[in-house]
Amino acid sequence: SALALRYFYVSAEWKRSVEMEALARIRALQARIRPHFLFNSMNTIASLTRSNAAQAEEAVEDLADLFRASLNEARSMIPLGEEIDIARTHQRIEQLRLGDRLRVEWDVEQLPAHAAVPSLIVQPLLENAVYHGIEMLPAGGTVTITGRLVDRQIQIEVRNPIPAQNDYSEREGNRMALENIRQLMELAWPRHARIETRQDDREFSARLIFPYAPSHEAADS
Repeated sequence: SALALRYFYVSAEWKRSVEMEALARIRALQARIRPHFLFNSMNTIASLTRSNAAQAEEAVEDLADLFRASLNEARSMIPLGEEIDIARTHQRIEQLRLGDRLRVEWDVEQLPAHAAVPSLIVQPLLENAVYHGIEMLPAGGTVTITGRLVDRQIQIEVRNPIPAQNDYSEREGNRMALENIRQLMELAWPRHARIETRQDDREFSARLIFPYAPSHEAADS
């Protein structure tokens, strides 16, 4: 009996240690994403203060709302609806800077807003689409974001145009963001989630595929 109790105690402690390590790695990965977005946003606001103070104020308010939502609680898993709102807030900030050059088409009504996801897995894809795609095109372009629930799996795809001569997938910032997201998903759903990328002469796409599970917040409400 003593040996059995000792075995269960050691197993429980080992499981707790693994979970704590995974949580620490998730938060560290999220911290690697946030400064990049913050610096880009502050540059946008700085440029707007010289050209349009009212729009700069709107951008500051959006940035405050975004970080209040993503940093107010030390959570690593959030409802998918909240993650989509974070991405839309990022869009508004970029829209002030790029104007008509940036167009974003959202088709995510079929996604379950209460699904649990790691924070900052969609927003960096939109940020990459703008920074490495739309900004490099003189006339800008359209970012398309689609989401589906298929056989208890959530699929979210972000597509953006790129210059024909641009090797988009080899750009350092793009590779780093994709690897960060891949690790976040692997920690959240080990061996059950993946990110697929596709590129041709004119378009780059990244698709997130991961299991559907309701968030605790939705389950408790």
